[in-house]
Amino acid sequence: MASRGGVMVTGTNGADYQHREKIAAQYQISALNKSRLKYCVFFHHVLFLFMLAKLSADILDKLDIFILEIEELQIPQPLWWEYIWCLSLPLSFVGLSAIKRNNIAYLRRYIYGIIGMGVLPLIYCVLHYCTDVWSYLAQEEDYEDEIMMWQDYPYGLLWYGFVLLASQVHIFQLYFSYNLLKAWRSRGTYKKRE
Repeated sequence: MASRGGVMVTGTNGADYQHREKIAAQYQISALNKSRLKYCVFFHHVLFLFMLAKLSADILDKLDIFILEIEELQIPQPLWWEYIWCLSLPLSFVGLSAIKRNNIAYLRRYIYGIIGMGVLPLIYCVLHYCTDVWSYLAQEEDYEDEIMMWQDYPYGLLWYGFVLLASQVHIFQLYFSYNLLKAWRSRGTYKKRE
């Protein structure tokens, strides 16, 4: 047993423990990227709440529920890509399950799902509203007659703001997931060598 105020072993300054206390790089990378991916999933849920608020008028109409305050907002009818993007939310639970269990198969499904249901609908949105945004930014004459406006704001430009935020979240999700995949694979090859 070591004593606090006792004699130190000769030939050491007390720093010789460092060679024994190292954590393998793949475990450090894994822990860091798991934490960051959890933050990205949280922001994905926040963006989903914004999308759900936008879709609330259409959902309530389909359920035949009338709320005057929501109807007065005159929210435009949603496009199919908005519902497909909402399907990317359940994938976050697949991703959380993958990082909890260090499961490579679940993480791959999560990556492919985010690309298919998160990124591709956003690309469609950018392409769909590009003419409206270009007309507004170029400030062509009578652009208000040509482009869709909502609450005196160009509707396409509002969607571009959403796409900017959502694409950042999805890119970071894919980046951290890829880093986790590399770290977990290197851990597996290291175990096989032993």
